[in-house]
Amino acid sequence: MTTQESGQNLGLWNIAAAQPDLIAMVDPSGREVTYRELATLANRYANGLRGLGLTTGDVLVTMLHNSVEMVAAYFAAHQSGLYIVAVNWHLTGPEVGYILRDSEAKAFLASERFGAVARAAADAAELPATARFSVGEIAGFKTVAWLGAADTGRPGERSTGAPMLYTSGTTGRPKGVRRPLTGSDPDAVAAQSTGFFGLFGLAPFDDNVHICGSPLYHTAVLNFATISIQLGHKLVLMDRWDAEDMLRLIETHRVTHSHMVPTQFHRLLALPEEVRGKYDMSSLRSMVHGAAPCPQQTKRRMLDWWGPTVTEYYAATEGGGTVISGADWLRKPGSVGRAWPWSVVKVLDETDGRELPPGEVGLVYMRMGASSFEYHRDRAKTEQARVGELFTVGDIGHLDAEGYLFLHDRRSDLILSGGVNIYPAEIENVLVTHPKVADVAVFGLPHQDWGQEVKAVVQPADGVPGDAALTAELLAYAATQLAKYKLPRSIDYQPELPRDPNGKLYKRKLREQYPAV
Repeated sequence: MTTQESGQNLGLWNIAAAQPDLIAMVDPSGREVTYRELATLANRYANGLRGLGLTTGDVLVTMLHNSVEMVAAYFAAHQSGLYIVAVNWHLTGPEVGYILRDSEAKAFLASERFGAVARAAADAAELPATARFSVGEIAGFKTVAWLGAADTGRPGERSTGAPMLYTSGTTGRPKGVRRPLTGSDPDAVAAQSTGFFGLFGLAPFDDNVHICGSPLYHTAVLNFATISIQLGHKLVLMDRWDAEDMLRLIETHRVTHSHMVPTQFHRLLALPEEVRGKYDMSSLRSMVHGAAPCPQQTKRRMLDWWGPTVTEYYAATEGGGTVISGADWLRKPGSVGRAWPWSVVKVLDETDGRELPPGEVGLVYMRMGASSFEYHRDRAKTEQARVGELFTVGDIGHLDAEGYLFLHDRRSDLILSGGVNIYPAEIENVLVTHPKVADVAVFGLPHQDWGQEVKAVVQPADGVPGDAALTAELLAYAATQLAKYKLPRSIDYQPELPRDPNGKLYKRKLREQYPAV
């Protein structure tokens, strides 16, 4: 079916009416779910939430694994004018309890596998028993089947809801990014959604298949999965990401696109060549990556394997971003691209807020059209992030003469040693390319004379001992590519670094292991 033939049928409920037996998604067990089935479940949940008393602008919090229930809960909120907060299920009970309280949640839906944390969080937030629902069995929670026993018709009061996702909280308490609700018809797919996928060459329908291997609590992951369904693309869900299993699913389902992170690239490239070579990747059209810096050597190897389908973008939960194709990246290696047509990207001096000319390094600021946001219940944090209509998430970078953005690091990660700025990401991108390194984190520690010194913590590759010999080898390797003042003063080893499944590194957890001097 062409875009022209089906354009009027975009959106979950429109497609369900026009093509009820079209496959909307494949769950992690391999079960196929039609558009009619998904729309019906979303209707049941929406009516069940309305029956609890939730009204437009209220908040539904989910703590769910990748599942049909998670996708249905999203669309229930989407058509009911609710905010949906998808919680990182790696958090502790007190951390989730904070989000339940801070978001003013009116309902909480959790998976059985996270039952102990969910129960502790709901108790800490003093959430009433009538607002607790579970996929599976959790003591004190009603099963989601009770919520889904409501009428299968559309809810009476319908308007478009929105995600209110919490920033990662690598420093301090996370804050919910909240946008005003538009009041628009939930059946009307926003031009911004089709435009966003258009950045990656992805049209509605067109036999597109999206594979989702990362948790749906991440902003970009949730957006890519749900927009895919809205545009008539089949969604293939993975419960837990595995490198070879992803290759198998790509071949089986003729996958065309995905959202990935560099950590997944590293693990794919670590597969034996004979394993990588036995799966058919010819269906791929746009394998999009973001969320974390990608070392140039890793990017080149993926481009050699998957061709120009490897596309990079830079964006923030708060809105706005850049994109760069594989072909353009080869011309501008290291860049994260140019601003989206409806976005503005500028580099400002961090002391006086003036716009910097090409080549000069400063804080990266963005804006997405007329979109606005605020950090929920934190006006001070909202205002601190803004200069006029622009906002920053604290990244440091520069623009070149053609408007291509190059990132250096996060402002909070910058190491100031002897009055010199040192960017940890530059050092990490060198060390991670050593064959004996599986992962690496670089950060600053207090130093009496220099202010800060460079510390590296390395996760050695399987079977490699983290010892003095490896330290000497890594420092010698780094010295061939980095100035002496950038070299780590010491390297420690850990069996695994604290990353979330979407690749974000929690350096705070590493820094906490080193007492201040």
